[in-house]
Amino acid sequence: MYKISIITINYNNLGGLMATVTSVKKQTWQEFEYIVIDGGSTDGSKDFLESESEFIDFWLSEKDSGIYNAMNKGISVAKGEYLLFLNSGDHFFNERILELNNIYLVEKDLICFNLQMVNNGVSKIAKAPSNLPFSHLYISSLPHPSTFIKKELFNVVGLYDENLRIVSDWKFFLLALFKFDCTYLKVEETLSTFYLDGISSIEDYSEERNLVMKEYFNGFVRDYEDLIQSREFVNSNRFKMLKEIEKSILGKKLMSLVLRTYIMLFSKEKLKKILS
Repeated sequence: MYKISIITINYNNLGGLMATVTSVKKQTWQEFEYIVIDGGSTDGSKDFLESESEFIDFWLSEKDSGIYNAMNKGISVAKGEYLLFLNSGDHFFNERILELNNIYLVEKDLICFNLQMVNNGVSKIAKAPSNLPFSHLYISSLPHPSTFIKKELFNVVGLYDENLRIVSDWKFFLLALFKFDCTYLKVEETLSTFYLDGISSIEDYSEERNLVMKEYFNGFVRDYEDLIQSREFVNSNRFKMLKEIEKSILGKKLMSLVLRTYIMLFSKEKLKKILS
């Protein structure tokens, strides 16, 4: 059994595929399985894969129903203990990154590294927190090209949801961490480079995320949104003004008068609703 299965999916992105395969080939540590799933490309990708057959452990080129269908095909044939999705156009941060960091791939279900993100030639390092709260997944995700996933976790959580076009990897992380309580390790090393020109970077995925949240964590989301609104109020100029008013004796009397007036006007109606 391999320690790692690296899975690349591709569709009509020959240039990106060549860059990814070259990056994988240049790794100084080669104790991994390499899988490429191509969606039936017509741009020469299939010919390129044939030319690299001696290096690639498994590849196929056939029509699929989308990104996550292709990823699930890769999972189904993978023999590694940990899976890493390094998709067409992504590449490793440097040639020794696996050699220096494969020691971290023990026990934990998810092992997350930093990700270099490049947009129009400008790069930044994306870092997930060491202690991962629900709020992080609420507004963000784990960096897929730099997160190793224990293959057994797919038996627990399930494969990627092929009904979703963009956020199925985020859904998987969300459920794995906060429904199935999987284990997690953060490593402060940059593993991979990702370019902000893919479908998940240019399309609006908020509707899909909202559907997932409402299905699995609806009660929590309502509480969380209420909390955010309350924090926004606490930090608002209106709240700060009220705090300043209450610092004076006159201000306290004024606020007391406002409160008594509110009770006189509205308490009877509320009492009726409670009793009814």
